[in-house]
Amino acid sequence: MKKIIATVLLASGLGLCSLEATAGEAPTEPKAFAQFMAKEHGFTESYISTVLAKAEKRQSILDAISRPAEGKDWYEYRPIFIQQKRIKQGVKFLQDNQELLKRAEEKYQVPAEVITAIIGVETYYGRIQGSYPVLDAISTLAFHYPKRAKFFAGELAEYFVLAREQGWKLEEPKGSYAGAMGMGQFIPTSYRHYAVDFDGDGKINLFDNKADAIGSVANYFSVHGWRMGEPVAEFVDIDAKLAKQFENTKLKPQFTVAQLKKAGLDYQGKAKDQDIAGVYHYKQENRYDYWLGFHNFYVITRYNRSPMYAMAVHQLSQEILAEYDVQQQKAQAKKSSPAVSKANNES
Repeated sequence: MKKIIATVLLASGLGLCSLEATAGEAPTEPKAFAQFMAKEHGFTESYISTVLAKAEKRQSILDAISRPAEGKDWYEYRPIFIQQKRIKQGVKFLQDNQELLKRAEEKYQVPAEVITAIIGVETYYGRIQGSYPVLDAISTLAFHYPKRAKFFAGELAEYFVLAREQGWKLEEPKGSYAGAMGMGQFIPTSYRHYAVDFDGDGKINLFDNKADAIGSVANYFSVHGWRMGEPVAEFVDIDAKLAKQFENTKLKPQFTVAQLKKAGLDYQGKAKDQDIAGVYHYKQENRYDYWLGFHNFYVITRYNRSPMYAMAVHQLSQEILAEYDVQQQKAQAKKSSPAVSKANNES
């Protein structure tokens, strides 16, 4: 169990941390950082320095960020998320939060099953939100991980501001090794910009308020351009040469369906000729699977900059929806069966 949980946290830990930083050019050295926070955000240097002095550098965080789950091949990565237990728990989440999900779907035009799958992939529907103090996680990466130090210094600045806005004690919130928080694993920048008070209680709580978590994930997707009713990804039977020609080397699809058809792809799917698409390669043990990813596929990668992550979310969402529909049909059939009708009449 510990190994599974650790793997899940590795897979989801970067969550929204792979997105473009909007937090400003905060310094990557503690003393300069304290001066920056005093000048730019109205804190005192002594306060920032005191807080940072209490933050713990954690080698386990540096180790974890060096081996993300997205470094695995697809046949190793997929079973982490596409498993019967997670699908069943997703159906339960969908059922238990049906009204909230329906309201979020209607307001933000993002499917309930996609919202559910994001929360399922990120934190197993809120069960595994991370055990690292967010302050330790982000400060460790800001000051001791040169590869992404500038990004995390910006997130550290946002975290100080966020904690002030929310009335948090800086040392209390816990999250992933990369400082992602709550059921949807929002980094500080995303928490400040995209989290919403979906239940109207005057607070934004992504840790244990399902309404806010659901609404915030939906809002994030809406802001980043989700198009309700359009396809996400479709499996295609394509020869390796054509797949290589149209391989998507960037996150955003680079071609049109019309271009793919003209090149010889026998496509009979839902996308229109003018829709953007790209071929994404997924390594199985003895072959590659090829999928067309469309605009909505790209939107998922805005949450986590990985085509494997986007495919895991998409496939989990479809498995959850299919199982949910089966259960709904069974329940309906049971209600309308003669035996049940007779029993109801007799009672």
